[in-house]
Amino acid sequence: MKANVGGIDKILRIVVGIALIAWALMGGPVWAWIGVVPLATGLMGWCPAYTLLGMNTCPLKKQ
Repeated sequence: MKANVGGIDKILRIVVGIALIAWALMGGPVWAWIGVVPLATGLMGWCPAYTLLGMNTCPLKKQ
């Protein structure tokens, strides 16, 4: 798996994921557990949807 999530995108995914999971734990709706997905993709740095859509938010590495 080649990293395709970078920088601010990664930070936003982690923050949103944690917020949704916290909401679910505090009695929020069951669908708030979907926060596991952005949290996992933010921590891994790879998003399968980005791969399918050909997107990449990682900065280019200079060679």
